[in-house]
Amino acid sequence: MQTPSQTLPQPLSTHMPKTAFTLSDFDFTLPEELIAQHPPAERSGSRLLDGRQAPITDRRFTDLAMLLNPGDLLVFNDTQVVKARLYGQKTSGGRLELLIERVLTGGSSGFEVAAHMKVSKKPLPGARLLMDGGFTATLLGRWPNADGPLYRFALSADPYALMAAHGHVPLPPYITHSDSAEDEQRYQTVFAKHPGAVAAPTAALHFDAAMLAQLSARGIPQASVTLHVGAGTFQPVKTENIADHTMHFERFEVPAATRQAIADCRARGGRVVAVGTTTVRALESQALFGEACDDTNIFITPGFEFRVVDLLLTNFHLPKSTLMMLVSAFSGYEHIMALYQHAIEARYRFFSYGDAMLLQRRLAFETETITVC
Repeated sequence: MQTPSQTLPQPLSTHMPKTAFTLSDFDFTLPEELIAQHPPAERSGSRLLDGRQAPITDRRFTDLAMLLNPGDLLVFNDTQVVKARLYGQKTSGGRLELLIERVLTGGSSGFEVAAHMKVSKKPLPGARLLMDGGFTATLLGRWPNADGPLYRFALSADPYALMAAHGHVPLPPYITHSDSAEDEQRYQTVFAKHPGAVAAPTAALHFDAAMLAQLSARGIPQASVTLHVGAGTFQPVKTENIADHTMHFERFEVPAATRQAIADCRARGGRVVAVGTTTVRALESQALFGEACDDTNIFITPGFEFRVVDLLLTNFHLPKSTLMMLVSAFSGYEHIMALYQHAIEARYRFFSYGDAMLLQRRLAFETETITVC
């Protein structure tokens, strides 16, 4: 993974969605009690909705190995969630919260970060914030430019060390309890390797060591990408015309070993199975933009032509979200909406700590939508 810089790339070009879909098309009514607030007792203890084709089948997650073929390739996102939520106060005593989106390099202090800031009255550049744990954060300005959505801070020590010692697990906004020891363990995959995410690649939370061993024994190899999931994954789409939505950037890498594993999978007639939408974003970004691109703001909506992924294992997503648009692009809008209706009626658990579904790529598309990194 390349070292993150202080600036983001600008889109080289943007092809707006050629689609009749609007934001309202991706809405649905979800009973609040179906939002999972805690993980299941066992990682692989969730339910699995087999939505590859009709008829829809209710299964257990432990059935996954038998739904895949020997020679298929499972691709995981090996990002590691950092305890990115930090609390502190202004010199006036007003409380505040920082959510570190990414650690920067190249600044004069060497300890600069880009972060979201939640505070009643925004401090001015130069303000020195007193953070819980005894360290300081000095506000330098907006990021990545003067009108940017984030804030640039200089911390008084190494950001990763400070987050590990004083940070809190950045649970999603729909989880209503404060982070706990359970969350510190379970809002993290068993193979997390590269620190930098502020949200978990949740489809991979279902896998434990026994499940991975079972898949290997069946002749299903595994590979990995790294995409550091940003808080933008929870950013609501506010424009009815989805073409007007601005996607967030996320750092990613598809290693040479994974690219070779995909080529080998194709050669033996296997299928590429992406574990989670973040893995899809990484694989399809690399296929579109090449190895030189390490930040992506790819916007996948109905009409997108998938170049790599054949099957997708994913959790259930929020109404009106970009991820609802992605899965609709992958398996077809009508099919996805039918799956979600079934999941609600069958009382599946939704969102990060919820159940999973297995999807198959739709073969025919009418249009294509690409936002270039």
